[in-house]
Amino acid sequence: MIDPSAPLPRPRSDLTEPPDAPHALTGAPGVLQGRMLLQVSPARVGFFRSQLDAGRSGLVLCGPNALQQARRLRREEQFGGPLLVDPAVYEVRAASEEEPFPHASEDTFAFDDPLVVSLAEQRAMGVTAPMTPTGYLHAEDSDALKAAVRRVAALEDPQVVFAAPVDVGWLREEDSVRQLIACLRLLAGPKALMLGGQMDPLARHPRAVDHLRRIVTEVPGTALLRTDLAAFGALAAGAAFTAFGAGSRLRHIVAPGEKAKTSKGFAKSPHVLFPELMDFFLGKTLADRFAAAAAPVCTCAACEEVRALDSFASNTGDRQARAAAHNVAVLMEWLRTLTALAPGARQRWWHERCITAVDRYPLLNAQLLQPDLFKVPPQLKRWALAAPADEAAPLRADAKDYRSS
Repeated sequence: MIDPSAPLPRPRSDLTEPPDAPHALTGAPGVLQGRMLLQVSPARVGFFRSQLDAGRSGLVLCGPNALQQARRLRREEQFGGPLLVDPAVYEVRAASEEEPFPHASEDTFAFDDPLVVSLAEQRAMGVTAPMTPTGYLHAEDSDALKAAVRRVAALEDPQVVFAAPVDVGWLREEDSVRQLIACLRLLAGPKALMLGGQMDPLARHPRAVDHLRRIVTEVPGTALLRTDLAAFGALAAGAAFTAFGAGSRLRHIVAPGEKAKTSKGFAKSPHVLFPELMDFFLGKTLADRFAAAAAPVCTCAACEEVRALDSFASNTGDRQARAAAHNVAVLMEWLRTLTALAPGARQRWWHERCITAVDRYPLLNAQLLQPDLFKVPPQLKRWALAAPADEAAPLRADAKDYRSS
C-alpha cells in the first residue's frame, strides 16, 4: 500500500520528468501534457511565480488584462513556461446554437468573428496554445454544445484548446454524461473542461466525481481547468493536464447573471491551505480556532518550518503574498509526489490521501475539544469514496460512513 502520509524529501523542480500519460497531446499542446497549471488573475501572478515547478506546472491567465500580461511575461520577463490565456467569455455570456462563441461585450464590431479574433490575439501574445472563447454551456443545452464543437472541428486545427465551460448539471445523469462524451470525442485537439455552479460544483450531485473521471478516461485529450482538489483527482485519472485556481473565484464558474456566493470575512484575511485537512480556510478562522492550542507549523518550501498556520490572520503587510506562496508550495509538493508515481498507481495514491484527510478531521476536533469544529468538505468525501476503477471495494471498511456523514 502507498502511504500518503509518509515524509517526503525536500521537493526539487529538476527531477526526472514523469512518464507520459495515455493519449498524449501532440504539437504545441504536448508541452502541457501531465502538468497541473495554476489559473491566476493577471494582477496576482507575482505572488505565485517563485513557487511554480518549472517542469510540472505553468500559468493560465484569466480575467481583465490577461492578454497584456501574457505579452509582458513573454517579452519583458522572459517567461518560458507553459502559458495559456482563458478568455473567460463564459463569465458574462452564455453559449447558444446561434452564437456558441458570443461577443464578450457590446463594444466589438458585429461583423468580427469572436472565435477567429480571440485565437489570433492569443497567438500574437505567445501562448502555448490558444483557447476558444466559448460561452457558458447551461445544463443539457446540447444544441449550443454541438454548435461549438462543429465550429471548432471545422477549423481542423488540433493545436486549439476547446474550452468547455459546462454547468455541473451535465454531470448529474448518465444520459447527459454520455452526450457530453460523444460531443467532445469529435474533436482531435485538447478539450478544457471547466465546471459551473455555486461554491463547490462537484459536491452538488452524488455521481459528479465518478462522471468526471469517466469523461477524463473516455475522451482523449481532456483537461480540467479552473478547479480545486479535482485538479489532482483528474490528473490521477489520466487527464491531459489540469489547472488549479489560485483564488476561490477561479476554482469554479458562476453562471452569467448569477451573483457569486462567497465566504464571509474574505476581505479581512486570505484563504490558507491546511495540508492535513486538504481544504482552504480563512486565515482569521484558523487563528481563532487555534487560539487556545498550538497551531500546526508548516513545512512547505515557502514556510520552511518557521511559520504556523495561524499567522495569516489579516491582510496587512505581506500576509496575502505569503499565504499565496504557501498555498502554491503545498500544491507543488503534492504534484511532485503524484507525478513521481507510475500512471497506474496515481489513482490509488490520491484515493488513500483523501481517506487520510477525511480521517484526520475527527482526530483534530477531539484534540481541540470541539467535536464539530472542522467539517469535512462534501467534495473531499466524494473523492474518498471514489476508489480506483481496478479496485472492487474501498480500501477501508469504514469508507461507507463518509456517504452519510
